[in-house]
Amino acid sequence: MSDTATDLMPGTGKPITVSARAAKRVAEILKTEEAGTMLRVSVSGGGCSGFQYGFTLDDVKDSSDLVIETDGATVLIDSVSVMYLEGSEIDFVNDLIGSSFKITNPNATASCGCGTSFSV
Repeated sequence: MSDTATDLMPGTGKPITVSARAAKRVAEILKTEEAGTMLRVSVSGGGCSGFQYGFTLDDVKDSSDLVIETDGATVLIDSVSVMYLEGSEIDFVNDLIGSSFKITNPNATASCGCGTSFSV
């Protein structure tokens, strides 16, 4: 069994992966939510570096969303955010400053110290 789930947005060729740790944490969160709830990962303007990552719960899947399903977890990414996340890994880390989802993004040319904003 692989420790990451990978999916491709048609035409991009660069996979976005969800680590086993992230999938496990998403599945844990979704157990307490209504059936059909999914984690939505997005990119929007803002943050100290120009763009910021967003993590929300959503129960609506758009036809243009990238859908990554693994180990009881469903992650949605809108088509605009996919452009900024190509080749990224969505992970979940638990370190001295706390627990959080972390995105390792090869497209980012700079990021802030907390890792929630970046520039391209």
